[in-house]
Amino acid sequence: MKFLGKLLLTLVMLLVLAIVILYLLLQTRWAAGSISRWVTENSQYRLSIDEVDHSWSAPSRITLNGVKFAEKNKPDVLDAGEVDLDLSWRQITNPYYFDRVVLVNGRLNLSPDPLTLPLQANTLQLNNISLDGDIEQWKVVGTNVNAGITPWQPTKTAVLGNNAQFQLSADTLALDTIPASNVLIQGRIDNQQLTLSNFGADMSRGQLTGKASRGSDGSWTLDNLRLSHVRLQSSQPLSAFWQEFIKLPKVDIKRFDLIDARLQGNNWAFNDLDLTVTDLTLEKGDWQSTDGQLSLNATDLIDGNLHFNDPNINLDLTPQGINIRQFSTRWEGGLLRTSGNWERASHNLNLDELSIAALEYTLPQNWRQLWLDALPDWLSDVTVSKFTANRNLIIDISPEFPWQITGVEGYGTDLKLAENHQWGIWSGKLNLNAGDATFNKNDVRRPSLALEASADKLNITGLSAYTKEGLLEATATVSQQPQRNFTVNLNGRAVPANELQNWGWPQIPLQGNVNMQLTLQGQMPANVDFKPTLSGTLHATANEGKQIQQQMSQGVTGPAQ
Repeated sequence: MKFLGKLLLTLVMLLVLAIVILYLLLQTRWAAGSISRWVTENSQYRLSIDEVDHSWSAPSRITLNGVKFAEKNKPDVLDAGEVDLDLSWRQITNPYYFDRVVLVNGRLNLSPDPLTLPLQANTLQLNNISLDGDIEQWKVVGTNVNAGITPWQPTKTAVLGNNAQFQLSADTLALDTIPASNVLIQGRIDNQQLTLSNFGADMSRGQLTGKASRGSDGSWTLDNLRLSHVRLQSSQPLSAFWQEFIKLPKVDIKRFDLIDARLQGNNWAFNDLDLTVTDLTLEKGDWQSTDGQLSLNATDLIDGNLHFNDPNINLDLTPQGINIRQFSTRWEGGLLRTSGNWERASHNLNLDELSIAALEYTLPQNWRQLWLDALPDWLSDVTVSKFTANRNLIIDISPEFPWQITGVEGYGTDLKLAENHQWGIWSGKLNLNAGDATFNKNDVRRPSLALEASADKLNITGLSAYTKEGLLEATATVSQQPQRNFTVNLNGRAVPANELQNWGWPQIPLQGNVNMQLTLQGQMPANVDFKPTLSGTLHATANEGKQIQQQMSQGVTGPAQ
């Protein structure tokens, strides 16, 4: 018996010694190399380990140093200075399921190709890891990433798993080439639904915070999104942003705030912009809202040749359209102010009032063509219930017929300024007057205009202006039909004999001031020279009693009679 006891003790000691030797061997480079070769030769993966380490201060943890891991014939997925594997009782039945997997000091390449990882864990933890690849349909590049994912059960199509909570911070993180720094994201994945319960970052020299979620259909809900002090510069035109906007999936905005933003691109800029949007759904370039609001103010809004100073906009968004509670801006040195509504069903813009004051505006050289161009689909008719103008300066520098009107004032009622996507004066009453004007080198004083428009025609009931010593008065009618038939009756008292020469009527053989009567008929169809359609008669009487009469036919005048 004594011998048997010594034999058993010897065997136990030998077994313990063998375990100790095996334990020590496993922590050598030879063992690490052997494990690497065995995994590489007996699986679809390529593994390289510099060293295996273990400490009795954390008995359930195995540490792998200098780890490289990838699928065969593909770039490394992981290149880490250290990988900690915390063992769990569950590994008795599932050897590849760890309590915790910790990746420390390295690079993780989230390959766009489907990757089936053999490991799972209650928690995946990243410490100072660089990321590069695709996560949830986003191209991701990050540095000094620290993250935790619980549980971590990756699948072929979801590297984070289909049901997990996660938290991530990073020094820098770029999503689809949009860079950010000092990033913090907290959220949850539930199958195809993604919830970002809290996220924040420094972005474009500003700050981003918010809460959002993505549905299984790919649509987004922004519970709140706040961008403050953003400074963004882009080489793209504003139209490119519109094209990107059209491509967006459905976005349901509960609240969006843009505070003190400065945005600049190719021929556009927004300075000191504050924008708040609530209860708005965007989809395929269109929008819907039940009870939303939009508020905007800025120092400058620039789009091409349009430059608005101090715009202030407050809109109510409804299923029926847009209620314009307030719109005011400084433009071309003046002040524009209006209110009204836009109807979604009819695409009609109805303005309760439109006020223009102290404007100093030079018309673009193609303004006549812009007047004839069709309005966009979303704008069919434009009506103004009350129109007022005060102290405005309007200039046309076209070389064919330049003109300038100074101190323009006026008022109008029930004006329809666009109908069926076409600018015009289709109905209403308008009265305008000014201090001075110049029409193709002819100076006049106190010009005034009174007109009434209906569906059939436009009646100019009063048109007058003072010349140096005399007075010009006229009436006219213009048909609203496409041919635009018109007639003009003009009377001049003590006006220069050739007052009409710069306006297209040939010189007449009289000197000094004359009294004249002109009747003129013609047509003004769009994009057609109207001069060949003109016909009329000019009768003039000089102070000494000499009279002449000229006839015009097809735009050509005959000799004076």
